[in-house]
Amino acid sequence: MIPYKDDNPTIRFPIITIILIVINTIVFLFQISSGDDSNAVVYTYGVIPYRLLHGNEVMGTPIAVNLLTAMFLHGGFLHLAGNMLYLWIFGNNIEDRLGILRFIIFYLLCGVIATYAHALSDPSSMLPMIGASGAISGIIGAYLVLFPRAKIHTLIFFGFFIQVIKVPAVIVIGFWIVLQFISGLLSKGLYGGGGGVAWFAHIGGFLAGVILIKLFLITKRL
Repeated sequence: MIPYKDDNPTIRFPIITIILIVINTIVFLFQISSGDDSNAVVYTYGVIPYRLLHGNEVMGTPIAVNLLTAMFLHGGFLHLAGNMLYLWIFGNNIEDRLGILRFIIFYLLCGVIATYAHALSDPSSMLPMIGASGAISGIIGAYLVLFPRAKIHTLIFFGFFIQVIKVPAVIVIGFWIVLQFISGLLSKGLYGGGGGVAWFAHIGGFLAGVILIKLFLITKRL
């Protein structure tokens, strides 16, 4: 099941969503252009759970900086493409509801909460966490709260055959979050929590989005 667009029109042009996509893409191009130094970039500007929880700077970089920069690094083209696809599908509607400033704060806050959720799930890890997944998971959580009945154009695979259907957001997102929970639990049981995908960042970011979106909308009305 791969979503690729929704039937949920916006009023305002999603300038911040587009800017985020552009920045993520530019940073990824910088990463791959670094060649042998790309690994050093990840370790310098990613978030290492152990150092985050113990307050250690990474090669002189303040933790607050790493919390921000890690959101714009990616582990490969598919990692980037998947994240940007989900950001484009769901981000424009959340930006439309929150407005530019609140959307930026919401996005970054969900990303920070997601990072801590991952770190707490694997506090001894020295592997850097990178990616926009946590922040985007917050966007997905907000979308579920605000637009559960919106129709999502989704690719369904039946062997060699592909069917395009419109599925309510509650089903698409529900399937996605269940997959995150199952994968997260399996990763703990099979791999002891080390390496791989930061499933608990997705879960933490999603829950943050579900909880925070109503608060952000309340502040918008004040």
